[in-house]
Amino acid sequence: MDSQTLSYLQELMLIASRSDDSRNSIEKFIVALRKKFVFDNVAVYLQDKTTQNLEIVYARAVGRSKTAEADAAWGEDFAGQVVKKGQLLLRDPKPDVSPDDRLHQAYLLGLPIREGTLVRGAMVFVRFGGPVYEDQHIAVASLAGEMLSMLFERAAWAELQQELEDLKRQMQLQEDFVSTISHELRTPLGFIKGYSTSLLRPDTNWDEATQKEFLTIIDEETDRLSLLIENVLESARLQSKTLPLRFQPLRLDGVLRDVTMRIRARHKDLDVNTQLESVPAISGDGVRLAQVFENLFTNALKYAPGSSIDILLNQVGDKIVISFIDHGPGIQKESLPLIFERFYRVRGEKTITGTGLGLYICKQIIQAHRGKIWAESTPGHGTTFLIELPINSSR
Repeated sequence: MDSQTLSYLQELMLIASRSDDSRNSIEKFIVALRKKFVFDNVAVYLQDKTTQNLEIVYARAVGRSKTAEADAAWGEDFAGQVVKKGQLLLRDPKPDVSPDDRLHQAYLLGLPIREGTLVRGAMVFVRFGGPVYEDQHIAVASLAGEMLSMLFERAAWAELQQELEDLKRQMQLQEDFVSTISHELRTPLGFIKGYSTSLLRPDTNWDEATQKEFLTIIDEETDRLSLLIENVLESARLQSKTLPLRFQPLRLDGVLRDVTMRIRARHKDLDVNTQLESVPAISGDGVRLAQVFENLFTNALKYAPGSSIDILLNQVGDKIVISFIDHGPGIQKESLPLIFERFYRVRGEKTITGTGLGLYICKQIIQAHRGKIWAESTPGHGTTFLIELPINSSR
């Protein structure tokens, strides 16, 4: 093997070993391949994992067939035969084709693309009018097919690894949720049981003020328990898309004012600043959107205690944008993409109670309104939750 051939093969191997399965990567490989292996057209087919149909993922015309019809130029039926037989195939032009009709004098070379022992697709080379594929050409093309198979196989492994990582993270979230929900259920039940048992003790007479204090705690903990159970049930209904929503014309500034007034009544020292522009009405469920806003208030009170909260409402094009801004410690960069996932809780916040369902519920409700919700944060400089809702949302 001469040095030029060795250098050529090394270049192909480096491209295949360092690339992914994107079109640009395949393009780079094919361009390098054609430096010594001549062809007019090349097409790469892969099987759809769901339908098992062959789909063309890459095609390039570099020779005399740039204006040829697709069937003549790309050998789709031939690719199907390569996949079916799982081996290299050659096809010469039909003997009755006129020598002057070069575009129908197609010499085809098909190579299987494998993923492990399975044939996943095919690569088809087309030469119009010749020359025929000689042994050295077939050897180079076969090596190219193996290299391309390696490229796709590595991409498949990377995809599988990502799926496994996602599954592992979901399982960890569910384990964390079971642990959290167990604690969250036991806490109010412990209070209810403890104070009711104390009130029922036959050997003790509690004064009226103490009885009222105990009953107030029981009442508050019962509400907390009911809310917890409702959040769990509601998250399940949202996930299965069985939560009923009642859409009607809605003024968001009015909903925001009502929610803010209720929050201020419960938290006398909370500093809330609102800048609510006059915006068009939307089609929405006022109860569910109020739930979203209350959840965002609750989130700010938990994670940014003592901070003021700014609420902005304005129109941007055909969207309504709502901003909830706190000035607390913010959210770490690695946690920011995960906070809307079901059961997720920010790591390290051991003193803050919760199930990791609040922001998940918010996201599902907003998506049901054909909107989106996201968060922006710089650690040490607070967090901004943004909601974008369409003005015209036909249901």
